Amino acid sequence: MALDYTININGRLSDFKQVKVMGIVNVTEDSFYAGSRVNMEEDIESRVSQMLQEGADIIDIGACSSRPDADFVSAAVEGERLRRALKTITAKFPDAVVSVDTFRADIAKMAVEEYGVAIINDISAGLFDPQMFSTVAHLGVPYILMHGCTPDMAPGAKNSNVTESTSPKTDNTSPEEFMEQMARFFAEKVQYLRDLGQKDIIIDPGFGFGKTIEQNYQLLANIQWLNMLNLPILVGVSRKSMIYRLLNTTPDEALNGTTAVHTICLIKEACHILRVHDVKAAREAIAITGKTRSALCQGFDL
Repeated sequence: MALDYTININGRLSDFKQVKVMGIVNVTEDSFYAGSRVNMEEDIESRVSQMLQEGADIIDIGACSSRPDADFVSAAVEGERLRRALKTITAKFPDAVVSVDTFRADIAKMAVEEYGVAIINDISAGLFDPQMFSTVAHLGVPYILMHGCTPDMAPGAKNSNVTESTSPKTDNTSPEEFMEQMARFFAEKVQYLRDLGQKDIIIDPGFGFGKTIEQNYQLLANIQWLNMLNLPILVGVSRKSMIYRLLNTTPDEALNGTTAVHTICLIKEACHILRVHDVKAAREAIAITGKTRSALCQGFDL
């Protein structure tokens, strides 16, 4: 897969001729997959070291769980957790490309300015903090724009001034209408970001966020439609409920299903970053699909 698109990561241009792997590190107490949770300094160091050795291109640090029904922690708690993790990572792995998973503009600013974080990954697409778009544009770092969060998911939603009109739509529609709605959502958000001066944007279709299981598989079946936006696509399906509920298992047992979904996205050439808990398995899926595609391109006539 080759996409003629580059992003600026820490002053260096990075392309997507090869699919990148983003390893998930959660410094939380309640993320849905227990295997991703690390809090002690030695555990953080061990997990990041293993991911880098297995081929992770990016380390994504999250300090506020976004699982369904999770209680959003305060900005103070999120910042304290992140500072502890980032201090360890920047000291032990100074060359690592680090992303921070946050919906708070002040947290994004702290992470970039104090610790040199390279990418901001916002599940809310600016919905939860109206300062996020202008903040990332000012910081000049790549921004991951995700589809799927709705006003009722926001912290303090009952008292929020966020309205339904500002959120993505995921009504019961046909697959074509569903994908068209998502494409419009991204097009409008991307234009707003561009108007603010944001240069590097990665889109995340938001598997598992604000979607039914049926809609998640509509998205999977038609994800190649998003290539029309000519932006890198991040796929984050690792061990999610769309997999383990369909298979009647648990997050702990969902690696095989995760690899199956990754393979589908890779074959459809609609995936430029895989956000994963299991780096080695993702790297293997990328290698096998890449080798198969290379063999297919050689072709022959019967």
